Amino acid sequence: MLARLRCPVCAEPLAAATDTRALRCPRRHSFDVARQGYVNLLTGRAPHVGDTAEMVAARADFLTAGHYDVISAALARAAATAVATAGAGVGAYPLVVEAGAGTGRHLAAVLAALPDAVGLALDVSKPALRRAARAHPRATAALADTWQRLPLADASTAVLLDVFAPRNGAEFRRVLHPAGVLLVVTPTGGHLAELVDALDLLRVDPDKADRVAENLAGYFTQERATEHTARLRLTHDEVATLVGMGPSAWHTDPGRLTARIAALSAPIGVTASVRLTVWRPR
Repeated sequence: MLARLRCPVCAEPLAAATDTRALRCPRRHSFDVARQGYVNLLTGRAPHVGDTAEMVAARADFLTAGHYDVISAALARAAATAVATAGAGVGAYPLVVEAGAGTGRHLAAVLAALPDAVGLALDVSKPALRRAARAHPRATAALADTWQRLPLADASTAVLLDVFAPRNGAEFRRVLHPAGVLLVVTPTGGHLAELVDALDLLRVDPDKADRVAENLAGYFTQERATEHTARLRLTHDEVATLVGMGPSAWHTDPGRLTARIAALSAPIGVTASVRLTVWRPR
C-alpha cells in the first residue's frame, strides 16, 4: 500500500520515517500518522472539517444496521467482476480506493469480495477516518481533500469507489489503472421519496445522471448502469440520521425538521433507490 502513496506537495514517493510516526518523501516533506491509524496527507487547510464525531457515530450505527447493505453488495459484485475481468492487468495486490469514504463500510465490503486486494479510504473527517482505518484488516485511511491532487501514484488504483461523494474526474483518471474501473453511486429520483414529501426535503436533481456523465465524459466511458432498491423500516432516530447524511441537512430548519420527524408513525417505511454506474478510463 505504502509504495502507491505519493507526497501531496511534490508527488514524490512516501516512506515510513525511522525517527517518528510519520511518512516522509525524499524532499523531507513529512506527514503525521495518527494513533488511530490514519495518515494526514492534507496540504494547508481542508475546505471543511467533514462530519463531526456525533454525526459519524450515528452514521456508523445506521450503516451497521444494514440499511445501506444494498449499496455495499452492488459495489462488491461490480468490483469483483471488474477485477476478475482485468486479471493480472491490475497487479497481484489490486488497490481499492474510496473517495469520501466516511466510515469505510462500503470499502470493507468490496475488500471482503476481493481477498487479494488492499484498500485506502480518503476523507476530510478525522472522526470518520478513525473508524475507516479499522474498517477492514487490509484497509488504511488518509486525510485528504479529493478536490485536490490525490496522494496516489499514476495508474496505481484498480477500483475507485465514489458513493454520494464529489467526483474529481481528472484526478480519478490519473490514478486509475488503464484496466481499472470507477464505480459511482448516486441517488435516483425515487430515493427517500417518502421522506422528501413528508419532511419537505431537497429533491434529487432530475438531470443528476446527465450531470455525472458530463463531469466524467472527458476522462471515462460509461460501461453500464444499474438501479438498486431496498425497502427500509426506520426509527425516528434513524430517519434523523438519514436526513443528516444528505444535502437537506444544510438546507432545512433543524427545529422544524425535528418536529416533522416526531410526527411520523414508526416504524417509518422508506425506499432506498440508487444508480450504480460503471466507468472505464478513456
